[in-house]
Amino acid sequence: MVDGFPWDTRSRPGNLAAETSSFVGRAREIEAVKALLAQERLVTLTGVAGVGKTRLALKVARRLSRAFPDGVWVAELSAEQNPGLVAHDVAAALGMVEQSARPEAEVLAEHLAGKKALIVLDTCEHLIDACRDLAERVLRQAPEVRLLATSRQALGVPGERVVVVGPLPVPRSGSFSPDDYCSVRLFLDRALALVPDLDPDLEAVGRLCRRLDGIPLAIELAARRVRTLSVEQIADRLDDRFALLTSGSRTPLGRHQTLRTAVGWSHELLGARERLLWARLTVFAGSFDAATAQAVCADAQLPEIRPPLDRLVHKSIVTEEGGRHRMLGMIREYGMEWLRRLGEDSRLARRHREHYLFLAQRADEEWYGPAQAEWADWAHTELPNLRAALDDGLAEPAGLELAGTLWFVWVCLGHTREGRYYLDKVLEAHPMAGPARTKALWAAAWVAGAQGDLRTAERRAREAQAEARRRGDDTAAGYATYVLGAMRLLRGDLRQADTLTRQAVDHFQRADRPEIGLPVAEAARALLHNLRGEYEQALAVLKPQRERCTARGEMWALSYGDHMRSQAELALGEVQAADASAREALDAKWRLGDAAGSAMVLDQLAATAVARHDPECAAYLLGTARRLWNTIGLPQFGSAGLAVARADTERRAREVLGDAAYEAAYAVGLTVEPQSSIDRIRARKPQ
Repeated sequence: MVDGFPWDTRSRPGNLAAETSSFVGRAREIEAVKALLAQERLVTLTGVAGVGKTRLALKVARRLSRAFPDGVWVAELSAEQNPGLVAHDVAAALGMVEQSARPEAEVLAEHLAGKKALIVLDTCEHLIDACRDLAERVLRQAPEVRLLATSRQALGVPGERVVVVGPLPVPRSGSFSPDDYCSVRLFLDRALALVPDLDPDLEAVGRLCRRLDGIPLAIELAARRVRTLSVEQIADRLDDRFALLTSGSRTPLGRHQTLRTAVGWSHELLGARERLLWARLTVFAGSFDAATAQAVCADAQLPEIRPPLDRLVHKSIVTEEGGRHRMLGMIREYGMEWLRRLGEDSRLARRHREHYLFLAQRADEEWYGPAQAEWADWAHTELPNLRAALDDGLAEPAGLELAGTLWFVWVCLGHTREGRYYLDKVLEAHPMAGPARTKALWAAAWVAGAQGDLRTAERRAREAQAEARRRGDDTAAGYATYVLGAMRLLRGDLRQADTLTRQAVDHFQRADRPEIGLPVAEAARALLHNLRGEYEQALAVLKPQRERCTARGEMWALSYGDHMRSQAELALGEVQAADASAREALDAKWRLGDAAGSAMVLDQLAATAVARHDPECAAYLLGTARRLWNTIGLPQFGSAGLAVARADTERRAREVLGDAAYEAAYAVGLTVEPQSSIDRIRARKPQ
C-alpha cells in the first residue's frame, strides 16, 4: 500500500500528457488531495481562475497513476459549450467510440463498471449541471472509479469532498529566503527560464508576488515580462495600475479581479494589432494553425497574421506546439470580452463558420482520393472547431450544409454520436426540402443505422431518396438507397437488400462522378454475395472495386472491400490470401481512426488465425476486438450474421485450446492496449 492505494509497477493505460514545465510548490495540497482520494470517490478542487486548480489536479493524477490499473484519464471540458456533449467528451477522453443510440452517460457508466480508474474532469464550472449528473451516474454504477474535478464552484454531488485551492504564500515586506515562499520560487523559475543570467532584486520580487496575491497565473504572466523590463520596473508598473484601479480606496481587489488586472496589463502592453488579434483568435475552440487564423481573422485592419501572432507567442499570450496554437482559459475569456466590446463577435463567428464549411466541402470533394488520410487527420484535429461552428450556426443555412457535408466524419471516422446529435438538430431547424437537407437526411440515416436504430435509419433514408429522385440527384439517391440496402442486410432481408444495393449501384453509375459512393455500394454487394454463399461472385464484384479505389488512392471504401474479400477467400480455402486481405483492411481502418471497422476486421483476422491452426492467436485477437467493441457500444453493428460468425470462431478456437487456455489468451487481448495489439499484428510475418 502506498498513499492508501494498492500499488504495482506495470504500465497503465490513460491519456495523461507529459509535463511541459516544472511544478513549483503545493506539496501540502498534493498530499492532502491524495489522502482524500484514497478515502473518497469524488474530490473537487475549487478556487478562482488562474489559481492552479488544473496543474494541481494533473500533478496529483500523475502521482497516483500506478494506483489505478484501468488508467488515469483527463477530460478537458474548457472548450465544450454544449452540456449535451459532456458525456461524449468524457467517453472520447477514455478512448470510447460510442455508436449505439443509447444515452452516452449510461454507456459510459457501464463501461466503467468494474474498472479501477481515476478520471479528471477539468474545468466544470460552465457545465455544472451536466457534470453533476454525469458524476452521480458514474459514482452510482462504477464503485471503483474515483473522480477528481476542477471547477470554480462545487458540483453539488452527495459525498463530494471540496478542496479550496488558495493562492501561493507570499512574503511579507522585509528580507526573506526564496526557499520559504513558492510564489517567489515560481516567479524565479519562470523568469530564469527566459533570462538565465537574470539577477533580480528579491525585495521587488516579493513586492510583485504580494501585489498579485500569490495567484500563479498572474505571477507567470508577470515573469514573462523580464525579457523587456527589470523586475523593479514590472513591480512599479503593477503598483501604478493597481493604484488606478482602487482609486485610493483601502479595500483590496478580489483575487479574480487581481488576475484580470494582470491579464489586462499584459493586454495594454501590446500593440494595437496584437490586441486585435488576441480578441479575434478567441473565436477558435481548442487549437488552430496560422493558416486558418489568417483565413478567419485577417482583413484590412489586420492584413498579415503571422507577425503579430509570433509576437503573441513570444509574449506568452498564445502557446505554440507542433504548429498548433492555443490560449489559456482566462486569457481567452479576456479576449472574448474584448471581442464583444469591439462588436466583432458575430462577424468573427460567421467567418469562422464559413471557413470551416469551405474546408469541409473540400474534404468531402476529395474524400474518395489520395488525400483521404490527410483529411481524416484534419477532421480529428479540428473537431473542436467544427463543433463550435455547428453550435453557433444550427439555425443558419450554413449549419445545415456543414452538418451534412461532414458525413465522412460522422460515418467513416466513428463520430456517430455527435453526428446524430447535430444532424437531428439541423433537420429539425430546417424542414424545407433542398439539396443540403437531402444530404443531411442520408447522412442522418447512415448514422442512425450505425447506431442500430434501423427504424429511424430507414425513415430518414426514404425521405432522402424521395427528395433526391425528385431532383434527379443520382449521387444523393445512391447514398440514400445504399443505406436502405445496408439496413436490410443488417436485418437479414437478403432479397430486399439485393434489390436496393443494385439500385444504389445504378444511381452511382449514372451520377456525374461515379467514383463517389460506388465503391461503398460495391462492398455492400460483395457482403450480400458472401451471406448467400456466393463467394466467387463476391470476388468478381470486388475486382473492379479494388482497381477503382487503388487508381484514386482511396483507402476507406477499399478497406471494406478488402474485408469482404477476406471473407470470400477464407470460405474458398485461400487462407493465406484471406489473412493478407484482412491485414490490409486493418492497416487502412486503423490509419483513418475507424475503430468500429477495425474491430470487425479483428474478428475476421481471428477467423483466419483459426484456419492457420493458431487458435491462441485467434483468442488473443477476439479479446482485442472485444476491447474495441466494448468502447463502441454496438458489437458487430447489431448484425446477427456477424455475431454468429464471431461466435463460430470462438467455438472453434475453444475446441482446440480448451477453455482455460482460451480464456488466458483472450484475457491478454482484452487487457492490452489496442495500439499494442495492432502493432503486434503488423509485425507478424504473413504465413
